[in-house]
Amino acid sequence: SCCNKRWMISLNGQTMGEEMSQWDKPFVLQLAVWGLRGVARVILANNPLSGALILAALCWASPWQCLLGTLGVLASTLTAVITGQDSAEVSGGLHGFNGMLVSLLIGVFSSAGDWYWWLLLPVCLGVFLFSGLSPVLDRWDLPVAVFPFNILIVLYLLCTGPDNPYFPHHLTLPPGLPEHNGTELIAVTRGILLGVGQILACGALGPSILILGAVLLYSPLLAAHALLGSAVGTLAGLSMAVRHESLYSGLSGLNGALGCMAVGGLFFTFSWRTHLFAIASAFLSAYADIALSNLLGTVGLPACSWAATLTITLMLLMTGSLASYRIPTGQVMAPEYNLCSRSEWEAGNAADRESTDV
Repeated sequence: SCCNKRWMISLNGQTMGEEMSQWDKPFVLQLAVWGLRGVARVILANNPLSGALILAALCWASPWQCLLGTLGVLASTLTAVITGQDSAEVSGGLHGFNGMLVSLLIGVFSSAGDWYWWLLLPVCLGVFLFSGLSPVLDRWDLPVAVFPFNILIVLYLLCTGPDNPYFPHHLTLPPGLPEHNGTELIAVTRGILLGVGQILACGALGPSILILGAVLLYSPLLAAHALLGSAVGTLAGLSMAVRHESLYSGLSGLNGALGCMAVGGLFFTFSWRTHLFAIASAFLSAYADIALSNLLGTVGLPACSWAATLTITLMLLMTGSLASYRIPTGQVMAPEYNLCSRSEWEAGNAADRESTDV
């Protein structure tokens, strides 16, 4: 029943005014909680415990990547505080996750190796782009999402180039290059799990499972859609005969997972209709990613999560039956709580109708 799901409200940090109540705690503790929420926002969650699990997974995969991600989220959060950004957005981690993603991807694409300290410089720029895009997208009740991250990482790679003396990086290959060897079923199945880990640029199996556990801790429904979307993305990659490396590393499932998670209960109340739309969103995100990767790969640039970001935005702008399940951006919570709230609202409306019957 809905009442039995109330425990998720406190676990997910969704109690009314909880974020604001943290402002009377020591600043270091506040900053840690805000940072962990920012880490969790990368997987579309809002739970400091999920953020802590993600940091543990990153540290397991690569201590250097964990350090870069931590510095990225802290730099973005502190910059938001210093520049006087909205306190509810800061405490909810909304200014942290773009900085974390930028710093993680800078580390992944760097060809200078681990512990290259110059990379600590360009990690605190995302907050300015977030602040600029927010009022524009608010007019259509759209989330800023990872638009700043996608814009910044492409600009960074274009500015530096592969042979930059201070910030060299690897070139990205298009995923559609033909290969004649047969695919391995076990490796493809493993790639589905890695697709969830690739949301945080993690390509190791153990840490990817831990990241999936962080999603599960926040919302079992979101975790199920993450796996489903990654599987759909992998299937789309197989149908387009992408490079085996894209399938085996989980990169084919990345955008499918994000597209499926966003529509399957996060920004829309879960139902069989939105579940079908979530699958469609996963397919569209995956095919758009292949197209964009082939296009940008010709100049050595990654498509990152542009495909999922644009697909989710398109879904949020749709009218008709899907729009009736749309949750206002400012009221988005855990999928289970979204479903519970809608059930109570519909039950209340039914009771009102019965009371007015003559």
